[in-house]
Amino acid sequence: MNLLVDLGNTRLKWALHDGVGLQVGTPVDHSRPLAQELAAAWRGAPPLRRALVASVGRPRLEAELVQAVRTRFGVEPEFVASAAEACGVRSAYARPEKLGVDRFVALIALHAQRAEAVVLASVGTALVLDALDAGGRHLGGLIAPSPVLMQQALLGATARVSASDAARIVEIADDTEDAVRSGCWLAAASLVERFHSRIAAYLDAEPALALAGGAAGELAPLLSRPARIEPDLVLRGLARLAGVAAAGGESPVE
Repeated sequence: MNLLVDLGNTRLKWALHDGVGLQVGTPVDHSRPLAQELAAAWRGAPPLRRALVASVGRPRLEAELVQAVRTRFGVEPEFVASAAEACGVRSAYARPEKLGVDRFVALIALHAQRAEAVVLASVGTALVLDALDAGGRHLGGLIAPSPVLMQQALLGATARVSASDAARIVEIADDTEDAVRSGCWLAAASLVERFHSRIAAYLDAEPALALAGGAAGELAPLLSRPARIEPDLVLRGLARLAGVAAAGGESPVE
């Protein structure tokens, strides 16, 4: 059994992988003591062969994760790193290690699932866009604030602008709270559609559009083109890497 861990900016997601399917556990919020949360989450977990981690979290959280895995399972966590190529995906970055490992592993999952041209929009703390052609070549991407981060930045920089979680998302707002929420979310939707259009023009073909991240469900209805929601992409990419390593292939593990 393998433990797969996606250590993000705000949450830790994890799954157990038996070589066939994923058993996805309940995500852990960083605002609570990580060691206690993981001890409770893993109380009934079976013995492990390996623990693979894709992390964009702070070093303190990584250290707490390492200690929790050692204590509970007696294995050393293996941190995956972005590489020039892995599992058929080839990075567009001249310095591949600069590509966020969560982005790289998510693209591995998409390419393993279906060999197609695809734009991935991941909506978490940031709005991250990546494009992949049908042959697994990463074409590059963009990073912008997520709608929630846009809203927080706006409210933090203005004295008389307010917002509410109950505000609507509308095309033309007639009160300030709706205007703030709508502006941030529609800006994100517009960036996704612009990026998708540019990739379609570059490829001279219409790529698929995949959404990931905690806010994917909120973004999807705002888009004018069909999009599919892909849950747990980083965990699925880690499972693919674990399978390649088990078969004797190379995997980008630090």
